[in-house]
This record gives sequence, C-alpha cells and structure tokens, in this order.
Amino acid sequence: MTKKTYQLETLTCPSCMAKIDGMLKKTNGIVESEVLFNTSRVKVSFDEAKLDSETIKQRIGSLGYAVLSEK
Repeated sequence: MTKKTYQLETLTCPSCMAKIDGMLKKTNGIVESEVLFNTSRVKVSFDEAKLDSETIKQRIGSLGYAVLSEK
C-alpha cells in the first residue's frame, strides 16, 4: 500500500471537500482518503497494483481542482 499527500489549490467551501472525498471513496484501489479543508490537502492510501498517483491527480483535476504538489 502507498500513502501520498497532495497539496491542492485553495478549497473554498466544505462542499468542495465533500465532492473530492466522495469521488475518492468510490475509486477502485483507494483504501483510505482524507480531505483537509483548512490546509487544502488530500491524504490517500491506495493499492498501486490497481491505481497510480498520476491517475489520482487526474481524477482530482477532472473535478476542477489543481494538484500543486505531492509528497
């Protein structure tokens, strides 16, 4: 299992957080996700056999949120 933290552009409302978190929880291969509104970060644990970091960033981007960096 791989753990990553993604820094997003500023989240402007709690519904943004819920939108991202809901999408991640429905994504095959993601074991756990946490969206932190106050820091605009997303923490994700995922199975690299099913999903890679680039795909996660693309899925977040498809919702309209830019991923600025990852750790």
